[in-house]
Amino acid sequence: MFEKDVSLLRCPVSGYALRLQVISTASKNFVGGAHEIVEQGILFAEKDWFYPIINGIPRLLVESFLDYAGFLSEHLNDYAERKSLLEKKYADLIKYAVRKNKRTKESFAFEWSKFNYEKDKTWNADRIQMFDRFLKETDETADNLKDKIILDAGCGNGLLDLLIAPHCSQIVAMDLTTGIEKAAVKNEFKNLFFVQGDVQFPPLPKLHFDIVQCSGILMHTDNTKSSFSVIEQYVKNRGKLSVWLYHPRKSLIHNFLNRFRKCTTVLPLKLQYYFLLVTIFPVSFVVKKIKGRKQNSREMMVDILDGFTPEFRCEHTHEETVDWFVEKNYHNIKITTNELFGFNITGVKSMEI
Repeated sequence: MFEKDVSLLRCPVSGYALRLQVISTASKNFVGGAHEIVEQGILFAEKDWFYPIINGIPRLLVESFLDYAGFLSEHLNDYAERKSLLEKKYADLIKYAVRKNKRTKESFAFEWSKFNYEKDKTWNADRIQMFDRFLKETDETADNLKDKIILDAGCGNGLLDLLIAPHCSQIVAMDLTTGIEKAAVKNEFKNLFFVQGDVQFPPLPKLHFDIVQCSGILMHTDNTKSSFSVIEQYVKNRGKLSVWLYHPRKSLIHNFLNRFRKCTTVLPLKLQYYFLLVTIFPVSFVVKKIKGRKQNSREMMVDILDGFTPEFRCEHTHEETVDWFVEKNYHNIKITTNELFGFNITGVKSMEI
């Protein structure tokens, strides 16, 4: 991250601006030449909270002081006291964040660890198709992005953000997991900024973004509507919110697999992986080959892991999701894509009177 990027960050709990303590810097190549970035550091909120910067990525989760205890204890002489204070003052919040995020962080980090950034397609789409899908889902054109500030809330492997960055003013790519680390290494755009953050506790300023995209994320939280109500606050007035969700299907096989996944998600992650490898993968492989879907084995397995390993997976009708947008004073609400398993919906935030 650049030192100037600190002005865009907020404490995800208090909402306060953050103060940067630089530990080390590094030279990184970007389009146009090399620039100095903050490689390691610590971000301090006005009250109590503190967060690490590791490998150039700010780690702004509620529980980051626990996840990165080794790094923080090495660089903060009073880490133990600071940790004890947080655990005493915010015990319920920390317990909630750790509980709801533990399995989700593990499952998605594991999923993207199987992905080959050089060879694999993301959701069966190559680079051009990924960008075209983004434009279709958000109901935008490439030309219209040039002055836009964009938040990709739940960016997954981060590849899409590398494609959007040349077309927009600024993009913040945020994800709950460490899956963004490989994309951050590959990033050569000064206007693209990777952050480890939680869509239920975004570490960013409210009413700031022209476009907030949240594709395939909210239904993997413990309360989809509540998460929607949080993330929509970061759309500026007259800005756009774009959300992709699963919808219900009238299919015996689909409903059976939903029940099946409720049994598998209680298994340890590695055991679940091998169980899916010998049960679901062979069937999926044959079906996809018969249908002519060109995926390699890794891509197929990433699809399976995405469908079966997340702890939370909810489905929502188009009608109820439209109601969420209406309740939050959005207009020009559109279903921009409607696919077999899910749909994308957008809305424009009305000016507050």
